[in-house]
Amino acid sequence: MTVSRVVFSFLWFACLVFSPQVVSAQSSGLGPGWTLQPEASTIRFQSVKNLTKVESSGFVQFDGQIDPDGKAQIRIFLDSVDTKIDLRNVRMRFLFFETFEFPEAVITAQIDPSVLADLPTQRRKVIPLAFELKLHGVTKTLETEVAVTLVGDEIVAVSSTAPVSVAAADFNLEGGIKKLEEAANVAIVPSATVTFDFMFSRNSGQQVAQETAPEAQQAAATAIEPEGNLDEEACKGRFEILSRTDNIYFASGSASLDKRSEPLLDSLVDIILRCPDLKIEVGGHTDSDGSAAANKRLSERRAASVENYLYGKKVSGNRITSVGYGEASPIASNDTPDGKRRNRRIEFIVVD
Repeated sequence: MTVSRVVFSFLWFACLVFSPQVVSAQSSGLGPGWTLQPEASTIRFQSVKNLTKVESSGFVQFDGQIDPDGKAQIRIFLDSVDTKIDLRNVRMRFLFFETFEFPEAVITAQIDPSVLADLPTQRRKVIPLAFELKLHGVTKTLETEVAVTLVGDEIVAVSSTAPVSVAAADFNLEGGIKKLEEAANVAIVPSATVTFDFMFSRNSGQQVAQETAPEAQQAAATAIEPEGNLDEEACKGRFEILSRTDNIYFASGSASLDKRSEPLLDSLVDIILRCPDLKIEVGGHTDSDGSAAANKRLSERRAASVENYLYGKKVSGNRITSVGYGEASPIASNDTPDGKRRNRRIEFIVVD
């Protein structure tokens, strides 16, 4: 959420740091470019729950580089969000960031080397930074201030001078905030603050930046969670969270799955395969428009469509059953459009 935004800001900071080609007294430009060193860098964001409880989280996987021409880019792999609690990580990924559709946050900037031309003599400078952040399908231009410190001719540190405030509304993340609040039964301040410390090293040549690309691509699909099969508690928690996403779509009055549903369902397949001993019920629910009998039939057909999709994606045997509940189990009022939307849903539960 705000965290994503903050992360992006950090990345931009890093981009500026790369600009310090000027960093070396021997450089007249960006030379072979600069590469972010994630093992020596941190990105943290702070959120507030129930008005007074402050929680600090971060991201484990991110990369970045500054090209010889001054173009800087940093990518944050949102699946790597780390709150130190497994199911909270899962909520952030599926309910807030919706990483099955938006796996990365990307920061880009064009660096002017002249801004840091005197860094070799000053050693540390606080500079304004303008950057573009792409998060959750939204791209915005932002501004902040960072401290750039010359650690050595080959190393530069870029750090936030103060926490950066990011509003969820700027990146269409208000819906994610609401889902988190309902899932955890808490009130969340719809903005967050971000702090960061980035370390960049000068490339020995163009090949350095190119060699990091395959690893970065692999990292983008890697979630920070237990490896291998999941225990029953972790499985049940994930299915409960996936039931809250609202990212399974059907045309009005139809049981045909919209292609927009596939990214979430493909993520669900991975979780089902990691819970090999459990049977899953796919439950279909509708709003109260129309007759109860028609809604029951529609919910049954929609649940069956999801069941068939999952069986077509490596899920074997009789591990999945589909049930249609019609309008019998609403989770919101059917008197409002938003309430009806929430009642039209697919849920996943573990059954005996």
